[in-house]
Amino acid sequence: MLISKTIQIRNATLLLGSAMTVLAGAGLSTALPQMSLAFQDIPNAEFLVRLMLTVPALFTAIGAPFSGLLLDRWGRKPVLVVSVILYGLAGTSGYVLGSLYGILVGRALLGLAVAGTASGFTTLIADYFSGRKLSKFLGYQAAVMAFGGAVFLLVSGILADIGWRFTYLLYLYAFGVLLGLLFAVAEPEIERAAGGQKTRGDTAALPYRRVAFIYVFAFVGMLVFFIGPVLLPFLMTDLGGINSSQIGLALALSALVAGIVSLLYPRLNERLSFHGINALVFLTIGLGSVIIAVSSSYIGILVGLVGVGIGIGLMLPNFNLWLLTIIPSATRGKAVGGLTTAFFLGQFLSPIAIQPIVSQEGLSGAFAVAGGISLLLGLAFFSITAIGSARRAPRQDLEAQ
Repeated sequence: MLISKTIQIRNATLLLGSAMTVLAGAGLSTALPQMSLAFQDIPNAEFLVRLMLTVPALFTAIGAPFSGLLLDRWGRKPVLVVSVILYGLAGTSGYVLGSLYGILVGRALLGLAVAGTASGFTTLIADYFSGRKLSKFLGYQAAVMAFGGAVFLLVSGILADIGWRFTYLLYLYAFGVLLGLLFAVAEPEIERAAGGQKTRGDTAALPYRRVAFIYVFAFVGMLVFFIGPVLLPFLMTDLGGINSSQIGLALALSALVAGIVSLLYPRLNERLSFHGINALVFLTIGLGSVIIAVSSSYIGILVGLVGVGIGIGLMLPNFNLWLLTIIPSATRGKAVGGLTTAFFLGQFLSPIAIQPIVSQEGLSGAFAVAGGISLLLGLAFFSITAIGSARRAPRQDLEAQ
């Protein structure tokens, strides 16, 4: 009974710890317009405030490969414990810091912490589960991240209406996760690289081309998706009559949809290939982004966010499972660290890449461009899936004969 209870707490810790990745950005997005006003005397304040949401992503992208190496060499739990403590301290620093640049430094340290938590919890999940259980748990992981994002956004919106600094208190959440990590998570027994020497299944066995293909499209997927959390608060503020709580509610709706869809991922994975699911990912994000671009009302934006939510709900478990099915266990931490870098580099570069379009075409134009790119990628994956199905059909006919 005690062992069963410990496993339940362990699994809950893995899921709740994974939600820390979402909180790194979601906890602050509703407060961005208020922060812009608070620091309006500083040159380029609006752009610098937008970077609050993406600077953690840059440092996560930088730190994730190193975190992945440490996970494989030093073990999962030591890296995670240090990362979670740093997360809590760096995340809450914005509540007390008075300088915009000081807060940016705190956000950078938060990003380094996320490099360890994002890679570490996903790697632990792959250590503990395999086969259909892994697919199912990755669906749970994405769902908890999405539902957690919805809750964080709602609470963040309420706190932002009190004062933008209060949103930083959400990061105290990390210390609750730390308790579960210390008392319920055991270091898994796996074969590791030690002393810089390769073990069986180390880097020589890594399928670099397939892994690189996954990294590229994970990067692009997050690049087009993250335009929403960065620009939507400003787009809805420009519509007029929309407060921080309503912004949080809108973003929470998308996260809620993503969570529901993530729970359906294991069933979808049994029926469609990874490419087929990617087609759905990019088509739904693209369609949702286009709807947001042409909408002039709060309700219209909500409809678009439903489409975006469907796409992101499938994206995270699909790329994670796709990668984990082709890599050896001895390099799991490094490979997951690379995927973490791809995701968060896309997040960081998203507002930078879209800024020239925002300057020329406005916020709606930026969503239109992002939606168009995503739709094209969705059609490309759909074509790959159709070609693959057409090639398999004659083989199945021959085998039947």
